[in-house]
Amino acid sequence: QVQLVESGGGLVQAGGSLRLSCAASGRTFSNYAMGWFRQAPEKEREFVAGISWSGASIVYADSVKGRFTISRDNPKNTVYLQMNSLKPEDTAVYYCAASLTGSYVPRQRNGYYYWGQGTQVTVSS
Repeated sequence: QVQLVESGGGLVQAGGSLRLSCAASGRTFSNYAMGWFRQAPEKEREFVAGISWSGASIVYADSVKGRFTISRDNPKNTVYLQMNSLKPEDTAVYYCAASLTGSYVPRQRNGYYYWGQGTQVTVSS
């Protein structure tokens, strides 16, 4: 079992930045690929970014490429999402997720087994 707790969400103006953190506990964090997803009201949960267990493989959704950066600190059991140049359309609940894969980074929601409770990000125009 892996427990995931997100933090760092909040209200920010367009063009601003936020850094989300996801702290993991339970089974060995470094074994898992990790991902960030987001869900806006009345929309499907969508993939944002993912990182393999070693950090060697990183993937981003086209909508955030060049603005968001995913990283992980395995000794601290934490994965981060640095979000810059935020836009109102980035407003959503952001979820951290752990995949049972290690080197492969899934883009699909069903590729992830453990989920956090989410943190709200609101970008005002």
